[in-house]
Amino acid sequence: MKRSASLEQSRKMTTILTYVVLVLGAIIMIFPFIWMILTSLKTVPESMKVPPSIFPNELVTGNFGDAMKSLPFLNLYLNTGLMVFFRVICAVVFSSMAGYAFAKLNFRGKNLLFGIVLVQMSLPSQIFIIPQYQMVAKMGMANTIFALVFPGLVSAFGVFFLRQTYMGIPTEIGEAAYLDGCNQWQTFYKVMFPLTGTSVAALTIFTAVFAYGDLMWPLVVNSDLTMMTLSSGLATLRGQFTTNFPVLMAGSLLAMLPMVILYMIFQRQFIEGIASTGGK
Repeated sequence: MKRSASLEQSRKMTTILTYVVLVLGAIIMIFPFIWMILTSLKTVPESMKVPPSIFPNELVTGNFGDAMKSLPFLNLYLNTGLMVFFRVICAVVFSSMAGYAFAKLNFRGKNLLFGIVLVQMSLPSQIFIIPQYQMVAKMGMANTIFALVFPGLVSAFGVFFLRQTYMGIPTEIGEAAYLDGCNQWQTFYKVMFPLTGTSVAALTIFTAVFAYGDLMWPLVVNSDLTMMTLSSGLATLRGQFTTNFPVLMAGSLLAMLPMVILYMIFQRQFIEGIASTGGK
């Protein structure tokens, strides 16, 4: 009896400690967002006060109006939405076809080409900025939506990720489709591709999140403010010597709203898509 009571007490202590750690972690993660909201309602002197004050003495809602006057938010929302949409479409279409080819087809140079994909994944994306910009500039496509989408036309991560997914699908399924009269293309889009729905959803989420937060490339390739994305547009609010932090935080809150709303609507798909990457 004493032993069972001791075990029960140990389990309760472990559960309590687990919840304490989780609550502390949640507070640490959510605090920057709370600070952003509170700062967006402060005056400039309050936002730069030392020691800092957590709550504003007076709610200043005019910062949101100033942010909307400083930036063309409708253009920024549209540019960001189009960039995310086309990057997701390109990542899903091309990565699915390439992943299937690397997983299920045998052709000359297959291992060499897949090795190049792995090398691209291992290199930092910043080293590709100059050659990519030169390509876009020579095509005369700077300050366009195509320029924003260009680096995402092909996703090395997507190719690798979906290759692993296709490798987990039994080869017998493709062979059965071939015996039923399907050619290679029909086997891909009628039989194999529908089986990768969960992985495609995960790739869509990853691609959308990374594209939405992309900062450096939109700043480099599009210098016209009306052709920038939300992240690059917000970067222009930061001054060289001084910064109006309440307006900057108000703009950041406005820029964050679309992704928060999408997450609230597709919360289940977000969680299932990300959880599916941990196992088959």
